[in-house]
Amino acid sequence: MKTIGIIAPSGGVDENKMNNAIAFFENCGYKIKFAKNIFDKKRYLAGSDKDKIDEIHCFFEDSEIDMIISARGGYGAIRLVSQLNYDLIKNNPKPFIGFSDVTALLLMIYKKTGIITYHGPMMTSDFSEVSLFTEKSFFKAINNEKLEFDGNKIYREGDAKGIIWGGNLATVVSLCGLDFIPSEDFIFFAEDLNEPVYKIDKMFQQLININQFKNNCKAIVLGDFLNVDNSEWLEEYFYELADRLEIPVVSGFKITHDRDKITVPIGKKSVLDGKSLFVL
Repeated sequence: MKTIGIIAPSGGVDENKMNNAIAFFENCGYKIKFAKNIFDKKRYLAGSDKDKIDEIHCFFEDSEIDMIISARGGYGAIRLVSQLNYDLIKNNPKPFIGFSDVTALLLMIYKKTGIITYHGPMMTSDFSEVSLFTEKSFFKAINNEKLEFDGNKIYREGDAKGIIWGGNLATVVSLCGLDFIPSEDFIFFAEDLNEPVYKIDKMFQQLININQFKNNCKAIVLGDFLNVDNSEWLEEYFYELADRLEIPVVSGFKITHDRDKITVPIGKKSVLDGKSLFVL
């Protein structure tokens, strides 16, 4: 029987939702281990940074744990990334899953260790009442199957190859100043929630201003940008972004804060062919 380790690297955790998520995985035949700080509260955080770091290290070292899933997003992961022992993590590789604020950990673990991480559903935000779509995508990804994801709109046509890399746009940008961008060619994926168009513009611009991002980014696949203030402006901006970078840009992928979401393995070799993204 496989064991899932549950950590709380970001915001405080709802106990009722967690119990529902546990029931889901137990019905699937998994055992569950909790981080000690799982229900701790400190302002908007799930307890102290030290406790979170200790639990991440403990869970990677624990040979009984087969994969680690984050409880939820919110805020807090960016506070941890400079304090983690990446050698310890590299020597104890296992799937690490989350999205939103947890993007910071996904990208830094991949950058520092080369371990594939998974931009996918979390315990209280998804598995407490999981959709069949999300469930199927999750298990397909963590079982290392080949993946095909389809978009529905092309802002600039073309094909591209590279690792698949990205996440929540605001969280990706929060890593600026650190060594976090891949040194190899990549296809960048992004999504966000409750951000006005001018901030989406600004965040992409922050990344474009980094030569390593601009040189290594070979295509952009766009997920949902939910609750945006002006959808027409957003459409105009994505066409402008595509023309400026002169790379393929495709949207309509279910990379999202919404209920139905795909699980994307960060760091795997991928091919964008028209509207289709193949993760190999």
